[in-house]
Amino acid sequence: MQRDDDDPWMHPHENLITGEVLEKSIRFLAGCAILAPSGHNTQPWLFASGPNWLDVIADRTRALAVVDPDDRELTISCGAAVGTFETAARRLSLQTSVARCPDPGFPDHLAQITVEDGPPPDELEVTMFDAIARRRTDRSAYFLEELPDGLKCDCRKIADPLGVNVEFFSDGSGLKTIADLVAEGDRIQFEDPDFRHELASWVHSSRRGSRDGMSGASFGLPDILAPAARFVIRTFDLGENIAAADAKKILAGSPTLALLSSTSDTVEDWLDTGRALARMLLLLTARGFTASYLNQPIEIATLRSELRQAAGATTQPQILLRIGRSERPPPPTMRRALSDVMITT
Repeated sequence: MQRDDDDPWMHPHENLITGEVLEKSIRFLAGCAILAPSGHNTQPWLFASGPNWLDVIADRTRALAVVDPDDRELTISCGAAVGTFETAARRLSLQTSVARCPDPGFPDHLAQITVEDGPPPDELEVTMFDAIARRRTDRSAYFLEELPDGLKCDCRKIADPLGVNVEFFSDGSGLKTIADLVAEGDRIQFEDPDFRHELASWVHSSRRGSRDGMSGASFGLPDILAPAARFVIRTFDLGENIAAADAKKILAGSPTLALLSSTSDTVEDWLDTGRALARMLLLLTARGFTASYLNQPIEIATLRSELRQAAGATTQPQILLRIGRSERPPPPTMRRALSDVMITT
Protein backbone atom coordinates (compact mmCIF):
# COMPACT_ATOMS: atom_id res chain seq x y z
CA MET A 1 0.00 0.00 0.00
CA GLN A 2 1.35 3.40 -1.00
CA ARG A 3 2.17 5.78 1.84
CA ASP A 4 1.07 9.41 1.79
CA ASP A 5 4.59 10.66 1.08
CA ASP A 6 4.87 8.32 -1.92
CA ASP A 7 2.56 10.47 -4.10
CA PRO A 8 5.32 12.64 -5.55
CA TRP A 9 3.41 15.43 -7.29
CA MET A 10 1.01 15.93 -4.38
CA HIS A 11 3.83 15.71 -1.87
CA PRO A 12 5.04 19.33 -1.51
CA HIS A 13 1.66 20.72 -0.43
CA GLU A 14 -0.23 17.75 0.91
CA ASN A 15 2.62 16.88 3.27
CA LEU A 16 4.06 20.33 4.06
CA ILE A 17 5.52 20.23 7.55
CA THR A 18 6.90 22.94 9.77
CA GLY A 19 8.48 22.75 13.19
CA GLU A 20 9.12 19.00 12.94
CA VAL A 21 12.15 16.95 13.92
CA LEU A 22 14.95 17.79 11.50
CA GLU A 23 15.33 14.21 10.27
CA LYS A 24 11.65 14.11 9.31
CA SER A 25 12.03 17.44 7.52
CA ILE A 26 14.92 16.02 5.49
CA ARG A 27 12.76 13.12 4.31
CA PHE A 28 10.08 15.63 3.31
CA LEU A 29 12.66 17.62 1.35
CA ALA A 30 13.86 14.46 -0.39
CA GLY A 31 10.28 13.98 -1.54
CA CYS A 32 10.48 17.41 -3.14
CA ALA A 33 13.85 16.64 -4.75
CA ILE A 34 12.46 13.71 -6.77
CA LEU A 35 10.35 16.20 -8.73
CA ALA A 36 13.53 17.58 -10.34
CA PRO A 37 13.91 17.16 -14.12
CA SER A 38 16.16 14.48 -15.58
CA GLY A 39 17.22 13.26 -19.01
CA HIS A 40 14.54 10.96 -20.50
CA ASN A 41 12.94 11.18 -17.03
CA THR A 42 15.37 8.49 -15.88
CA GLN A 43 15.47 9.90 -12.32
CA PRO A 44 19.06 8.67 -11.84
CA TRP A 45 19.36 9.37 -8.12
CA LEU A 46 19.29 7.60 -4.80
CA PHE A 47 19.15 9.26 -1.38
CA ALA A 48 20.41 8.33 2.07
CA SER A 49 19.60 10.50 5.07
CA GLY A 50 20.91 11.14 8.57
CA PRO A 51 20.04 13.41 11.49
CA ASN A 52 20.94 16.61 9.61
CA TRP A 53 22.06 15.55 6.14
CA LEU A 54 21.03 13.96 2.86
CA ASP A 55 23.41 12.08 0.58
CA VAL A 56 22.74 12.23 -3.17
CA ILE A 57 24.04 9.12 -4.93
CA ALA A 58 24.16 8.48 -8.67
CA ASP A 59 22.05 5.52 -9.77
CA ARG A 60 24.15 4.49 -12.76
CA THR A 61 21.79 1.62 -13.59
CA ARG A 62 19.74 4.44 -15.10
CA ALA A 63 22.56 5.88 -17.19
CA LEU A 64 22.07 6.64 -20.89
CA ALA A 65 25.13 5.00 -22.39
CA VAL A 66 24.52 6.21 -25.96
CA VAL A 67 23.37 9.80 -25.58
CA ASP A 68 25.30 10.49 -22.35
CA PRO A 69 28.40 8.25 -22.34
CA ASP A 70 30.28 10.36 -19.77
CA ASP A 71 27.29 10.63 -17.39
CA ARG A 72 27.41 14.40 -17.80
CA GLU A 73 23.64 14.79 -18.07
CA LEU A 74 23.11 12.15 -15.37
CA THR A 75 25.21 14.30 -13.02
CA ILE A 76 23.36 17.47 -14.05
CA SER A 77 20.08 15.67 -13.25
CA CYS A 78 21.37 14.76 -9.79
CA GLY A 79 22.46 18.38 -9.38
CA ALA A 80 18.91 19.45 -10.23
CA ALA A 81 17.66 17.22 -7.40
CA VAL A 82 20.11 19.00 -5.09
CA GLY A 83 18.92 22.41 -6.29
CA THR A 84 15.27 21.46 -5.77
CA PHE A 85 16.08 20.23 -2.26
CA GLU A 86 17.88 23.51 -1.51
CA THR A 87 14.92 25.55 -2.74
CA ALA A 88 12.41 23.53 -0.74
CA ALA A 89 14.54 23.77 2.41
CA ARG A 90 14.10 27.53 2.53
CA ARG A 91 10.32 27.03 2.78
CA LEU A 92 10.99 25.22 6.08
CA SER A 93 13.27 28.03 7.32
CA LEU A 94 16.33 25.83 6.83
CA GLN A 95 19.76 26.73 5.48
CA THR A 96 21.75 24.26 3.39
CA SER A 97 25.40 23.67 2.60
CA VAL A 98 26.48 21.33 -0.17
CA ALA A 99 29.67 19.26 -0.24
CA ARG A 100 30.28 18.09 -3.80
CA CYS A 101 31.95 14.71 -4.38
CA PRO A 102 32.67 14.33 -0.65
CA ASP A 103 34.12 10.80 -0.88
CA PRO A 104 36.91 10.37 -3.49
CA GLY A 105 36.80 6.62 -2.94
CA PHE A 106 33.08 6.47 -3.84
CA PRO A 107 32.49 8.47 -7.05
CA ASP A 108 28.78 7.68 -7.06
CA HIS A 109 28.44 9.81 -3.91
CA LEU A 110 27.87 13.07 -5.74
CA ALA A 111 26.82 15.37 -2.91
CA GLN A 112 26.03 15.64 0.77
CA ILE A 113 23.56 18.34 1.76
CA THR A 114 23.73 19.49 5.38
CA VAL A 115 20.84 21.46 6.85
CA GLU A 116 20.50 23.74 9.85
CA ASP A 117 18.02 26.26 11.16
CA GLY A 118 17.84 29.51 9.21
CA PRO A 119 15.70 32.63 8.89
CA PRO A 120 12.09 32.47 7.69
CA PRO A 121 11.67 32.37 3.89
CA ASP A 122 10.98 35.57 2.00
CA GLU A 123 8.12 35.94 -0.49
CA LEU A 124 10.20 34.85 -3.48
CA GLU A 125 11.42 31.73 -1.68
CA VAL A 126 7.82 30.78 -0.87
CA THR A 127 6.69 31.24 -4.47
CA MET A 128 9.63 29.20 -5.77
CA PHE A 129 8.70 26.39 -3.37
CA ASP A 130 5.12 26.56 -4.63
CA ALA A 131 6.46 26.18 -8.17
CA ILE A 132 8.04 22.78 -7.45
CA ALA A 133 4.77 20.91 -7.99
CA ARG A 134 3.81 23.09 -10.99
CA ARG A 135 7.05 22.92 -12.98
CA ARG A 136 6.74 21.00 -16.25
CA THR A 137 8.89 20.25 -19.27
CA ASP A 138 6.61 21.70 -21.94
CA ARG A 139 7.48 20.73 -25.53
CA SER A 140 4.58 22.61 -27.13
CA ALA A 141 4.90 25.84 -29.13
CA TYR A 142 4.97 28.99 -27.01
CA PHE A 143 3.37 32.39 -27.39
CA LEU A 144 5.77 34.87 -28.99
CA GLU A 145 6.22 36.84 -25.79
CA GLU A 146 9.83 37.57 -25.07
CA LEU A 147 11.25 37.00 -21.61
CA PRO A 148 11.34 40.31 -19.67
CA ASP A 149 14.80 41.78 -19.16
CA GLY A 150 14.26 41.81 -15.40
CA LEU A 151 13.57 38.09 -15.37
CA LYS A 152 16.67 37.42 -17.47
CA CYS A 153 18.68 39.36 -14.91
CA ASP A 154 17.14 37.36 -12.05
CA CYS A 155 18.02 34.08 -13.80
CA ARG A 156 21.63 35.19 -14.10
CA LYS A 157 21.68 36.18 -10.42
CA ILE A 158 20.53 32.68 -9.48
CA ALA A 159 23.15 30.95 -11.64
CA ASP A 160 26.16 33.21 -11.19
CA PRO A 161 27.00 32.28 -7.55
CA LEU A 162 27.30 28.66 -8.72
CA GLY A 163 29.74 29.56 -11.49
CA VAL A 164 27.13 29.01 -14.20
CA ASN A 165 26.78 31.50 -17.04
CA VAL A 166 23.39 32.11 -18.68
CA GLU A 167 23.11 33.67 -22.13
CA PHE A 168 19.77 34.46 -23.80
CA PHE A 169 18.93 34.48 -27.51
CA SER A 170 15.69 35.88 -28.90
CA ASP A 171 16.39 37.06 -32.46
CA GLY A 172 19.01 37.54 -35.14
CA SER A 173 21.39 35.18 -36.85
CA GLY A 174 22.40 33.52 -33.56
CA LEU A 175 18.91 32.06 -33.11
CA LYS A 176 18.85 30.74 -36.70
CA THR A 177 22.31 29.19 -36.28
CA ILE A 178 21.28 27.45 -33.07
CA ALA A 179 18.09 26.16 -34.72
CA ASP A 180 20.21 24.69 -37.53
CA LEU A 181 22.53 23.01 -35.00
CA VAL A 182 19.58 21.48 -33.13
CA ALA A 183 18.17 20.16 -36.42
CA GLU A 184 21.55 18.69 -37.39
CA GLY A 185 21.74 17.06 -33.97
CA ASP A 186 18.36 15.46 -34.57
CA ARG A 187 19.53 14.03 -37.90
CA ILE A 188 22.78 12.65 -36.48
CA GLN A 189 21.16 11.06 -33.44
CA PHE A 190 18.25 9.44 -35.25
CA GLU A 191 20.56 7.98 -37.88
CA ASP A 192 22.07 5.88 -35.08
CA PRO A 193 20.05 2.69 -34.36
CA ASP A 194 21.61 2.50 -30.88
CA PHE A 195 20.31 5.99 -30.08
CA ARG A 196 16.83 5.06 -31.29
CA HIS A 197 16.80 1.84 -29.23
CA GLU A 198 17.92 3.67 -26.10
CA LEU A 199 15.33 6.40 -26.56
CA ALA A 200 12.58 3.84 -27.21
CA SER A 201 13.49 1.91 -24.07
CA TRP A 202 12.53 4.95 -21.98
CA VAL A 203 9.08 5.45 -23.55
CA HIS A 204 6.74 4.05 -20.91
CA SER A 205 3.02 4.10 -20.19
CA SER A 206 1.89 5.29 -16.76
CA ARG A 207 -1.30 3.29 -17.25
CA ARG A 208 0.80 0.15 -17.13
CA GLY A 209 2.35 1.03 -13.81
CA SER A 210 5.55 2.70 -14.96
CA ARG A 211 6.91 5.46 -12.72
CA ASP A 212 9.70 6.73 -14.91
CA GLY A 213 10.48 7.46 -18.56
CA MET A 214 8.51 9.48 -21.09
CA SER A 215 4.89 9.07 -22.03
CA GLY A 216 3.82 8.36 -25.59
CA ALA A 217 2.28 11.83 -25.43
CA SER A 218 5.80 13.26 -25.70
CA PHE A 219 5.80 11.91 -29.26
CA GLY A 220 2.27 12.90 -30.22
CA LEU A 221 0.62 9.62 -29.22
CA PRO A 222 -1.80 8.83 -26.36
CA ASP A 223 -0.12 7.42 -23.27
CA ILE A 224 -1.71 4.02 -23.77
CA LEU A 225 0.01 3.78 -27.19
CA ALA A 226 3.49 3.95 -25.71
CA PRO A 227 4.34 0.49 -27.15
CA ALA A 228 3.51 1.80 -30.63
CA ALA A 229 5.70 4.83 -30.03
CA ARG A 230 8.57 2.54 -28.98
CA PHE A 231 8.20 0.50 -32.17
CA VAL A 232 8.16 3.56 -34.41
CA ILE A 233 11.19 5.12 -32.72
CA ARG A 234 13.21 1.88 -32.85
CA THR A 235 12.32 1.04 -36.42
CA PHE A 236 12.30 4.26 -38.41
CA ASP A 237 14.83 7.06 -38.87
CA LEU A 238 12.65 10.05 -37.98
CA GLY A 239 15.55 12.47 -37.99
CA GLU A 240 14.47 14.62 -40.94
CA ASN A 241 10.91 15.01 -39.66
CA ILE A 242 11.99 15.75 -36.09
CA ALA A 243 14.71 18.13 -37.32
CA ALA A 244 12.18 20.09 -39.37
CA ALA A 245 9.71 20.18 -36.47
CA ASP A 246 12.33 21.34 -33.98
CA ALA A 247 13.68 24.02 -36.30
CA LYS A 248 10.16 25.33 -36.87
CA LYS A 249 9.40 25.20 -33.15
CA ILE A 250 12.51 27.25 -32.38
CA LEU A 251 11.97 29.90 -35.07
CA ALA A 252 8.17 30.18 -34.83
CA GLY A 253 7.32 29.02 -31.32
CA SER A 254 10.28 29.79 -29.06
CA PRO A 255 10.58 33.47 -28.17
CA THR A 256 13.70 32.92 -26.05
CA LEU A 257 16.52 30.40 -25.88
CA ALA A 258 18.86 30.17 -22.88
CA LEU A 259 22.28 28.55 -22.83
CA LEU A 260 23.72 27.48 -19.49
CA SER A 261 27.47 27.01 -19.52
CA SER A 262 30.34 26.52 -17.08
CA THR A 263 33.98 27.52 -17.00
CA SER A 264 35.19 23.91 -17.15
CA ASP A 265 33.79 20.42 -17.63
CA THR A 266 34.22 18.59 -14.32
CA VAL A 267 31.76 16.60 -12.25
CA GLU A 268 31.56 19.57 -9.89
CA ASP A 269 30.68 21.85 -12.82
CA TRP A 270 27.96 19.46 -13.91
CA LEU A 271 26.51 19.30 -10.41
CA ASP A 272 26.45 23.08 -10.10
CA THR A 273 24.87 23.39 -13.54
CA GLY A 274 22.05 21.14 -12.33
CA ARG A 275 21.64 23.16 -9.14
CA ALA A 276 21.42 26.39 -11.15
CA LEU A 277 19.07 24.78 -13.68
CA ALA A 278 16.62 23.68 -10.97
CA ARG A 279 16.53 27.11 -9.34
CA MET A 280 16.15 28.87 -12.67
CA LEU A 281 13.29 26.60 -13.79
CA LEU A 282 11.46 27.17 -10.51
CA LEU A 283 11.89 30.93 -10.84
CA LEU A 284 10.55 30.81 -14.40
CA THR A 285 7.58 28.69 -13.29
CA ALA A 286 6.85 31.08 -10.43
CA ARG A 287 6.73 33.94 -12.97
CA GLY A 288 4.36 32.08 -15.30
CA PHE A 289 6.88 30.75 -17.87
CA THR A 290 7.78 27.25 -18.92
CA ALA A 291 10.73 25.55 -20.63
CA SER A 292 11.94 22.48 -22.50
CA TYR A 293 15.30 21.18 -23.66
CA LEU A 294 17.23 21.39 -26.93
CA ASN A 295 20.39 19.58 -25.85
CA GLN A 296 21.05 17.76 -29.12
CA PRO A 297 23.97 19.99 -30.20
CA ILE A 298 25.53 19.66 -26.73
CA GLU A 299 25.28 15.85 -26.77
CA ILE A 300 27.32 15.63 -29.99
CA ALA A 301 30.95 16.71 -29.51
CA THR A 302 31.47 18.33 -32.91
CA LEU A 303 28.24 20.31 -32.66
CA ARG A 304 29.00 21.34 -29.10
CA SER A 305 32.03 23.28 -30.26
CA GLU A 306 29.97 24.85 -33.05
CA LEU A 307 27.29 25.86 -30.54
CA ARG A 308 29.93 27.41 -28.34
CA GLN A 309 31.21 29.43 -31.30
CA ALA A 310 27.71 30.45 -32.42
CA ALA A 311 26.88 31.64 -28.91
CA GLY A 312 30.11 33.60 -28.71
CA ALA A 313 30.88 31.73 -25.50
CA THR A 314 34.25 31.10 -23.91
CA THR A 315 32.69 28.59 -21.50
CA GLN A 316 31.48 25.00 -21.87
CA PRO A 317 27.83 24.61 -23.04
CA GLN A 318 25.91 22.36 -20.65
CA ILE A 319 22.15 22.92 -21.13
CA LEU A 320 20.13 24.59 -23.91
CA LEU A 321 16.58 25.65 -23.05
CA ARG A 322 13.68 27.12 -24.94
CA ILE A 323 11.56 29.37 -22.73
CA GLY A 324 8.14 30.94 -23.11
CA ARG A 325 4.48 30.81 -22.13
CA SER A 326 2.21 28.05 -23.37
CA GLU A 327 -1.53 27.78 -23.68
CA ARG A 328 -1.90 24.82 -21.37
CA PRO A 329 0.70 23.07 -19.21
CA PRO A 330 1.13 19.36 -19.90
CA PRO A 331 0.25 16.77 -17.27
CA PRO A 332 3.00 15.84 -14.81
CA THR A 333 5.48 13.17 -15.83
CA MET A 334 5.76 9.96 -13.87
CA ARG A 335 7.92 9.79 -10.75
CA ARG A 336 9.28 6.98 -8.63
CA ALA A 337 8.01 6.84 -5.07
CA LEU A 338 10.16 8.27 -2.32
CA SER A 339 10.43 4.79 -0.80
CA ASP A 340 11.99 3.57 -4.09
CA VAL A 341 14.89 6.03 -3.95
CA MET A 342 15.64 6.16 -0.22
CA ILE A 343 18.32 3.70 0.84
CA THR A 344 20.02 2.84 4.12
CA THR A 345 23.76 3.12 4.61
